[in-house]
Amino acid sequence: MTMMLYPASPEAATRFLKFVNASPTPFHAVQNAAVRLEKAGFQKIKEKDDWETTAQPGGKYYFTRNQAALVAFTLPQKWKQGAGLSVVATHVDSPNLKIRPISKRSKSAYLQVGVETYGGGVWHSWLDRDLSIAGRVVVSQKAGGFVSKLIKIDRPILRIPSLAIHLDRNINENFKFNQETEFVPILGLIESQLNAPPLKSDSDDEKDDKSPPKGPKVASSIQENHHPALLSLLAGELSIAPEEIHDFELSLYDTQPATLGGINNEFIFSPRMDNLVSSFCAVEALAESVSSQYFPSLEGNVNCIALFNHEEIGSVSSSGAESSLIPSLLNRLSPTPASLAQSVAHSFLISADMGHALHPNYTSKHEEKHKPIMNGGIVIKTNAKQRYASDAVSTFIVKQLVERKGGKVQEFEARNDMPCGSTVGPMLSKIGIRTVDVGNAMLSMHSIRETAGSHDVQNAIDLFSAFFEGFSALDSNLTVD
Repeated sequence: MTMMLYPASPEAATRFLKFVNASPTPFHAVQNAAVRLEKAGFQKIKEKDDWETTAQPGGKYYFTRNQAALVAFTLPQKWKQGAGLSVVATHVDSPNLKIRPISKRSKSAYLQVGVETYGGGVWHSWLDRDLSIAGRVVVSQKAGGFVSKLIKIDRPILRIPSLAIHLDRNINENFKFNQETEFVPILGLIESQLNAPPLKSDSDDEKDDKSPPKGPKVASSIQENHHPALLSLLAGELSIAPEEIHDFELSLYDTQPATLGGINNEFIFSPRMDNLVSSFCAVEALAESVSSQYFPSLEGNVNCIALFNHEEIGSVSSSGAESSLIPSLLNRLSPTPASLAQSVAHSFLISADMGHALHPNYTSKHEEKHKPIMNGGIVIKTNAKQRYASDAVSTFIVKQLVERKGGKVQEFEARNDMPCGSTVGPMLSKIGIRTVDVGNAMLSMHSIRETAGSHDVQNAIDLFSAFFEGFSALDSNLTVD
């Protein structure tokens, strides 16, 4: 018997790999989601425009905010004010390292780049990785004006080396490091930039700070804040001069591509799966819904996805879940007090974020009867303290929808002696929208390389598709108040 060397790959998981590899930052994730929606016939609208007068029943629309959040929706053929929203809400940010506004560092013959930690990362997993940078850059245009452009350097240029065991014999017993002084990436060697002058001392940065200015500094210039080699790299990628760069938001990312793994390709090994898996699945389900047989005859709610930023740091921003994004959409579609109240009452929100799979080496970290596994189906998250927004009614609805696609559900609830995480669900439920928290099971959450089930990608798409197709009819047969 010949062993199959290349087992079959789940098609949805393979498509996800392309999405996550092309989306090292929230800006790229939003851009790639927009491209997918436009291919499906969605029309871009802008919040500053009066699109209420142009949006038509049967229409497909999306808008972005600050390049970092996206909302897309479809209006039923018989849409009218007061209809609810059927929302799948996710987030597109992940723990990472962000380049500081003044990143120029040099020490002991090395060029270094100052970074700030973002979110609750498993930071030791960033050591000894082949890192690069991506994000957005504000540049001046030759014809006048300024524009924010996305950038992704596709080769490794940075590294945070660990300390050799010979210099710290206790490293395997008690490994700790200072995130400010011992977590600074290396960009290169000073000799390579300055044509091999004498080595500078360890107090290099202090000397640079005290050097007299070459001339009056223009307020919008960042040339003195970063290594010229770094600015030249960015400029070359964008085919502009370094002086045309006026500001940027850049993050570090691991250049190792996401891939399928496991003996039967049952796993995905990838960065940023929390929460680009949910975001990808939401986009796919909505894009696929408009070409389905049921779409022309849909009635009831407006199907909607919301991809938020800044969930990992509390969601309090103009592009986060606690922003005006969902309230604004509700108000614009149902502008009178009466129709707005009706819309909220008809609405339902699936908060989709990754969940914790049972770890075979740490089984005691899960409650005895709540042990989700990868590829075991949708995980419903419950917490009595409302760290998750699920309740009996909202979980009933999800189970009904999963059942329609022949899927399975799993339950997760944290142990009483361990704290429970949270999602965008509870904060969005404050609007008055019925909410449930769900996700796919995964290992190594917030590591630079996470692990999830390859078959669960389709499981999530199936749930969201069933939601867009059948929620309104299911809700009409449910009596609560």
